[in-house]
Amino acid sequence: ASPVYAAADASSSGFLLWAFLGFFALLIATQILPSLLLLVGITRAVTHSKETLPLK
Repeated sequence: ASPVYAAADASSSGFLLWAFLGFFALLIATQILPSLLLLVGITRAVTHSKETLPLK
């Protein structure tokens, strides 16, 4: 019965839980942001009208 009593008090660790989840959300955000910027850059490069430069 002791594991039941140990698990019953786990709900009071709200700050640690939010800190843990926030840390992993920060890791995910730092991975997604550069990839989105790269995707936007590639999309702009593909859809941008190409200007032809005169050959010398």
